[in-house]
Order: sequence, then C-alpha cells, then structure tokens
Amino acid sequence: MDLKNKKRIKGANPYMPLWEHVPDGEPRVFTYNGESRVYVYGSHDTLKTEYCGLDQVVWSAPVSDLTDWRCDGVCFRSPDGEPLYAPDVVQKGDTFYMYAALSRGSKVVVAKSKNPAGPFEDPVETELGFDPGILVDDDGRVYAYWGFTSAYCAELNDDMATIKPGTLREHIIPHCERGSGWWDAEEEHTDKVFSFFEASSLRKIGGKYIYIYSRRQCEAVPEEGLPADSNGYLAYAYSDNPLGDWVYGGIISNNAGEIVECADGSKKRAYPTGNNHGSIAEVNGQWYVFYHRMIGTDEFARQAMLDPIDVAVDSSGRVYIGRIEYGENGEPISSSETEMTSQGAHLNGLDARALISAGYACYLTSETDGVTPFASSSKGAYIKPVYDGIESAPVAGIKSGTVAGFRYINFGAESQKEIYLKLNSAVNGGIVNVRLDSSDGDIAACAETKDGLSEYVIPLRCEITGKRALFFEFIHKDTDKQICEFDCFTFE
Repeated sequence: MDLKNKKRIKGANPYMPLWEHVPDGEPRVFTYNGESRVYVYGSHDTLKTEYCGLDQVVWSAPVSDLTDWRCDGVCFRSPDGEPLYAPDVVQKGDTFYMYAALSRGSKVVVAKSKNPAGPFEDPVETELGFDPGILVDDDGRVYAYWGFTSAYCAELNDDMATIKPGTLREHIIPHCERGSGWWDAEEEHTDKVFSFFEASSLRKIGGKYIYIYSRRQCEAVPEEGLPADSNGYLAYAYSDNPLGDWVYGGIISNNAGEIVECADGSKKRAYPTGNNHGSIAEVNGQWYVFYHRMIGTDEFARQAMLDPIDVAVDSSGRVYIGRIEYGENGEPISSSETEMTSQGAHLNGLDARALISAGYACYLTSETDGVTPFASSSKGAYIKPVYDGIESAPVAGIKSGTVAGFRYINFGAESQKEIYLKLNSAVNGGIVNVRLDSSDGDIAACAETKDGLSEYVIPLRCEITGKRALFFEFIHKDTDKQICEFDCFTFE
C-alpha cells in the first residue's frame, strides 16, 4: 500500500495536534479584525512531572471549521517561575482580559490585550481564588466564580479585579465530601448530588445562567462503572440570577468514556479517567462541550477534547445539556452525558482512507482492569505522550485482552478492500481482530503479529460502508507478554 499520498487525520479528538497538551480549555468565540474564531485558553502541560507549565498558548479555529486549528502562540508567561494553572479570558469593550492563575493557582491576576491571542500584559492582582471563571453580562456587569471544594462568586468593580462590596457569596453550590482527599471538607456544605470540586465556568443561555464545573463522586458508582473519587465529570447547575440560587442540572460529559458491561456482569468505563475541566460554546449553530482527557501513566500530559451536545430549556425553565431526549411535543424531557468520540468536530466520522493515528482512540480497555482505572494507577494499555511536533501517538502497554476503539470512521458509499496497520515492536503469535461497531462485533479483518514486522496489509472479509465504529482487539496466548505498540491505520 502506497502511503506517500495519504493525508494524515488532523483536528479530530484531541482536536489540537497529538503533540500538544492544553487541558482546562475555556472556549470563547470572539470576532477580531472582522473574523469570528473560537479561541481556547487553557493550562499547558509541558513540565511532564507535574501539572501545567510556565507558559500558556492560544489555539484558535474559524467558526466555520472546528477541524482547522492553528497555534496563535504564547499569550502569557509565568512571572515567578511557578506553574500557571487554569485561566479564563473575556472581552469587555475592545479589550480582552485574561485571568491567569499564578503559583499553582494560589494567586490570580488579570492582564489585558487588544488582541484575543495576546500577549496579555500589565497583570494586576485580583481578589479571586482558584480556577477563576468570568461572566460579562448583557448589561456590562462582570461576575467572577472560583473555588476548590468550595464555590464562591461575586460581582467585580469596573477595575475587573476587585470585588464589589456586599456581593460576595460563599458555598453557592454544595461541594463534594472529603472521600480519600487531603483537603478539609466542611460537612454542613457537602452534598452528593451537586458535589462541586473545582473548575468554575459560566455561560448565559436564553436568559439562564449556567454554572459548569468539575464534579467529584467520592463513593464508587458500580452501575456507572466508576471507582471512588472519580472527578472526570463535567456537571452543570443553572439559575435566573448570576449570583444564584442554583438548581442542579446534571452531567454534560465524563472523560472516562462509555459504560462497558464485563463478562461477570459488572460494569466499567472504556477509558482511563482523571481530572476534568472545560466548558461549552455555540459555534456556527452547533453546541460543543470542550474538556480534556488523560494519556500516559499519570495526569501530566492531558489533551484538549470536544464533542457535540444539545442545549435546551423547557417551558418550565429547566435547562438540559448533553444528549437530550425530546417528547412528542418537541419539549426536552431528559438529558444524559454526551458520547466521548474520536471524531470530535469531524461530525461525519474520520475518513477511512486517511492515515489515522492510534492516539485518537476513545476506547481503551484491558483484560486486567477490573474497574475503570485512573490513568495514574492503570496497569493496562495507554496512549504514549509525544511532544515536539511528532504527529502520531502510539497505544503502548498492549497485552492480551486490550481493545482500542474509534468512534467513528467514515467508509463512504463504496467499501475499501484492505486495511493497513503499523504495529511497532511486535512479537510472534499475537492476533489483531478488527471488529465493527462494538468490542465484540463482527470481525472485518485479522492479522497475526511477527517479530520485527511493523507493517501489515490485510484484506477485508466483508464490505464496510457508511459511518461505523471500529475496534482493534489484541490477543496472545501469553497473557503477560507485550504484543506491540499500535501506531496507526488506514484503508484502501
């Protein structure tokens, strides 16, 4: 198979290049110099042995194409040599204000620029705390939200930095229990439903104020396949007032992926989990949730993700966000967490004829994982972090029972004839089953791995057309043996 003319999939999920690591993304649609673009402001996981980095970069895409991302460069640098945590950026008038969290989030400053891509300069210390989220209301009044395990909000003065007297609200939504955490939990303010943890982000939709945040579930939830202390949720609350009171809405997404039923009847999630931080944005008429996922064997190489969602408000004023079910009269009646995909903004699926990195897998399970593992404690397969412009991120740690899945691949109206696999460091005796639609679906192709052989071209056993999910199952009689590293695939 000739790969020279194969284009490489880009702008999928993660939507930034696989070598880039920007978690905590706040998406903002700004119009600058006559062009409307989505700008994403986040942390920058460059230190490799701890969270975040010493600079923050801006990535943006035209509102007409969320697969076409460009790096607009460094927008802010740490002034004290300490890591910068999650920021936010808002526009008021012709000025853009960046709320940068210095010294691992312990001090928040506001810096200014006339350009949404920065650089943001002249930082001034604010009275805000951890994980600031800012809302500029329709009347020009500005509100701030922040907190770690306790949620706060206040209206800001015109200086965009200090709190307007009499507006500070504490414990605005109940926070999570302590669980196995190291922080102090004020029991009178805890609640298992709201369960606020961190990552405040505010949006205003149809007259409703939407509070998006990271929710921590301190107890295991077996029916959802989640271990204790899961904080991969993005949840939301809503209110008619920017300072509350708040009504719990539900879960928008979870970076642990879909629920998988195991052979013994228990359930687990399809992807190693970890912390989460993000928000929502309407882009060209479609709503998206922006969040991050874990790769590697820790939480220090997080990647920016997005998936389409629905947003609706019923006649009683209840807000629904995620995958929404509508009644016969068109009214929303329920919502559930959205699907975690490989396609991202490629809404028709990833082109099967393009070269697709294994690093776009949205489903990654191992036989050894009894419950959904945290990325930092998983003994199963993982996506290996890459840096410095390397275009493909392989799946490593593959043993018998590993399944890597991709939602979704677009095969078009006419089936391809064969599949190409690149498997690095392969050993003899491994079997790779290419399955359709589910991890136990029909086998469309099968390869046997051989020592030192990295490229495999295998005929398809059946015709494949349309938009399908694809799963790669790895098997070996020696269950302790590392079978290979899965690099990429394509069809022809």
